[in-house]
Order: sequence, then C-alpha cells, then structure tokens
Amino acid sequence: MSQEQLPLSDFIEYPPEEMLLRASQNLQQLKRRHTIRHFSDKDVSREIIEQCILAAGAAPSGANHQPWHFCAIHSDEIKHQVRQQAEAHEQRFYAGSAGDEWLDALKPLGTDANKAYLDVAPWLIAVFSQKRGGIAPEDDKTNYYVHESVGIACGFLLQALHHSGLATLTHTPKPMSFLTDICQRNRDTERPYMLIVTGYPADDATVPIHALQKKSLQQIASFL
Repeated sequence: MSQEQLPLSDFIEYPPEEMLLRASQNLQQLKRRHTIRHFSDKDVSREIIEQCILAAGAAPSGANHQPWHFCAIHSDEIKHQVRQQAEAHEQRFYAGSAGDEWLDALKPLGTDANKAYLDVAPWLIAVFSQKRGGIAPEDDKTNYYVHESVGIACGFLLQALHHSGLATLTHTPKPMSFLTDICQRNRDTERPYMLIVTGYPADDATVPIHALQKKSLQQIASFL
C-alpha cells in the first residue's frame, strides 16, 4: 500500500568547506558540555525548557511512535520529594548494594549519596519510556525500539539544553519507580528512563579531571 509522501523541502546543502567548519564548531561547542553537580538556584524560564523538550521530541523513533514523555518539574515541593526518594536509594547504593567494581569506577568522579542539586537546580526533567502508545493520544499500540528511541531523544534534549546555555546532569537512581508515583504517570504503560537536572552552574561548580578524559577517534571509530 502506497503512503502519502511530501517532497523534502527544508534540507540545506552547504559547500564542503562550510560543512567542515560547521562540524568543527559543533564539536568545539559540545566539548564545553560538562556534567556538573553544583547548580545555581537562578531561575530558568519555562519557555526555554519547552523549546528544548520540543527539540527532544524531534528525535527519530521506531515507527515514528515517539515513545516518550518528559515531566518537567519546577515545583520546590516536588523537587524535594524527588531528592528524598533518590537519596534513600542512593544511600543503599553507596553502602554496598552497587558492588565494589561499580563503586570503584565512580570514585574518580567524587559522587556520593548527597543529591543536594535536586533541591537547588531550577528544573528536573523526568524522562519516561512508553511501551504502548502511538502518535494519536487515543492510540494503544505496541511501540518499537523504545529503548533506542528514548535514548536518542535524551541525547537531543541534552544537546538542546547545552546549546541554550544551560548546564546538565544525568541522574539514574536505582530503582527509579518512585518517579512514576511522584510524576503521576501510568505504571502499566510507562517506566522512568532518566532524570535530567538542568540550570545554571553554581559559581563554585567543578568538573572532575577524570570526566575530561575522552577516548580518541581511533578508539571510538573505524573507517572501512
């Protein structure tokens, strides 16, 4: 069965020299993206967050079902609920439930069970994956390549937040089911995927030296 198609009308072809310049500029911009754990309480307008979430929603997805939901939390009360629940799980994690190898891997980053930034940062964005849904609100269809699709959308969101001038942190407490209850999402069709903390960096924000060590092109790519 043939499907209705539209001509591709918004693709822009750049001269090769400009393509290389744009690729290099994008790399330099993304090299300034750092995960931080000290945020300012300076507010960020909802309009900025909305635009960044719309950018995430432009990500490709299996069958174009867009199997994601972004719950943007600005309420101080709800942010504190998230912190209380996250720290309770993290205390068990750092007390030994994670295992020695995992805890050793985290030592160079200086992380611990204290998640004060969940109270301080102006926005927390809880990302949920949806195993059923579809394009229309009333759809109840199987979603495909859910993990891959939501992962790409989170990448789009992180890039959009950074491009807009905000700092970010990805947080994945285990388990994350408490986010379902706090955000009042459907436990039967959705699961928490990631919590993204965003806002301005604090004046004393730091970046672990370990986090600045990135693999070389030769380590991450091969050309055949």
